[in-house]
Amino acid sequence: MNRFTVLFFACSASLFGGSYTETLYPRWGQWLENTQTILEEKTESQDLIIFENPQFGRVFALDGAVQLTTADEPVYHEMMVHVPLLTHENPTSVLIIGGGDGGILRETLRHEGLKRIVLVEIDPSVIELSQKHLPSVSKGAFNDPRVEVVIDDGSKFVKNTKEKFDIILCDSTDPTGPAEVLFTSDFYKDCKKCLHKRGIFVNQNGVPFVQKDELILTWKNRSPHFKHVSYYLAPVPTYVGGSMAFGWASDKKYKPSLKKLQKRLSEIKGKMVYYTPAVHRSAFALPQFILDALEEKKD
Repeated sequence: MNRFTVLFFACSASLFGGSYTETLYPRWGQWLENTQTILEEKTESQDLIIFENPQFGRVFALDGAVQLTTADEPVYHEMMVHVPLLTHENPTSVLIIGGGDGGILRETLRHEGLKRIVLVEIDPSVIELSQKHLPSVSKGAFNDPRVEVVIDDGSKFVKNTKEKFDIILCDSTDPTGPAEVLFTSDFYKDCKKCLHKRGIFVNQNGVPFVQKDELILTWKNRSPHFKHVSYYLAPVPTYVGGSMAFGWASDKKYKPSLKKLQKRLSEIKGKMVYYTPAVHRSAFALPQFILDALEEKKD
């Protein structure tokens, strides 16, 4: 079979819904078998597709990039939520920016001590379509009385609100298009304003092995506004290229003991898929190439 025949079959598979090729990177990507397209449409701000894959279950992608799959989403959502919430001594309020699929919200609500959760999503279609076609992700989280949903640009919300939170979780797409502003110095400055004194900010920060510039950019933009800026890692299979980085920022230097994390975890409802206290602590151990990149930036 020559390369033209291969190209023909690849194009045919894409045309008739047999495959999905991620276009996040210009020279490299991942291919996912698409056994059934559940939904494909252009919302007000994004191109959205939901389809079935035999390995990863239901796949949700925006603008050519996989956002989650029902098979591996617990890794991402558990690590984004429980690392900061089990680190903070007594969180009662959380601001979620993005996260319209409801996964971050679902995990946040497992903390019964929380009294108020505000979720700010720019695209209401993501919430509506996720609840309809990805119900296992939110599991009814949007119906909890502690939750307020605000349809707004997250950067505008943190700039204008007078409210303060213990935790801010920024579950955004990569820094292109509508999400680009969520990686700027001004945005981090406004988030700092919205945090209580011991507050913690965490965001999705890309895959460092192939998105090193994003890692350096956020380090540079966060550092002027927080005393302690770092990253922690988790392997999410469909975020290809190595471990996913989560950006961490706070004015308090936290280092909870294993014993303390185990005690706090015992108070959380349900069983974890990925998170453990030992994983929590080890996730902050960064590989040398990340340390080198950040050290170069300091110079």
